[in-house]
Amino acid sequence: MALLLGGCASLMDRAASSLGQQLSAGIMDHDDPATVEAGLPAYLLLLDGLNHDGEPNPGRLCLAADLYGAYAGSFVADAERARRLSRRALSYAERAACATEASWCQLDQRKFEEVEAAVAAAPENRAEALYCLGGAWAGYIQAHADDWNAIADIPKARRVIERAVELQPDYRDGQGQLYLGVMNSLLPPAYGGKPELAQQYFEEALRRSGGRNQMVRVLYARQYARLVFDQELHDRLLAEALAADPEVPGLTLINTLAQRQALALQASSKDYFE
Repeated sequence: MALLLGGCASLMDRAASSLGQQLSAGIMDHDDPATVEAGLPAYLLLLDGLNHDGEPNPGRLCLAADLYGAYAGSFVADAERARRLSRRALSYAERAACATEASWCQLDQRKFEEVEAAVAAAPENRAEALYCLGGAWAGYIQAHADDWNAIADIPKARRVIERAVELQPDYRDGQGQLYLGVMNSLLPPAYGGKPELAQQYFEEALRRSGGRNQMVRVLYARQYARLVFDQELHDRLLAEALAADPEVPGLTLINTLAQRQALALQASSKDYFE
């Protein structure tokens, strides 16, 4: 009976993992954000149930972290709700990291030197868990930009992502470099921001994505060009994003959302740079 139940649980895990991958692929290829916005909460609740009890499954936990973070960042206008959902995304990512490597438990509560030491020895097959944690952490910090305790965690979150990029620089066609571009441009130089480094990462993310991920251009314009007050770069990046075909396998939803954001940034460009 124990063997049968164990086999059943394993089969359910594999089925859930396969379903999750298929649903995620379908979501990313969708060209109507309103449909995704309306339907995604049901899937998030399903993941809550699947991750509620039992042996932690890092892959499933990371899927929940990724989708909660994406939902909070792309579809939630209410700031308090976005903060709450980003906290849930980070919680899932932290559970995934802890289940992957015991020394990664509660990294957000530890000193920078401890975080650096914990991730320094990570092998290549742990890169995905680091990307999961770093991405959720970055999203949490963005949602809590008015909280200096969250801002103080930027160096730790950045180091997690840097280590992931060191291990797998080609992960998702430059997603790590995009994270680092954003992380290094969250603050002005006087407060520890590194805009020159941010620009290098944005350019590398553009190169690794082959220019197909228009969210790179939008974040490059919003986070870097506005920070350094470069209207020419800002307007060029937005024009390029809007001129691109959004329908790219695996990027259609992101590109559609990026073009909507690009229109809003373009409309406010003159007022911002005056």
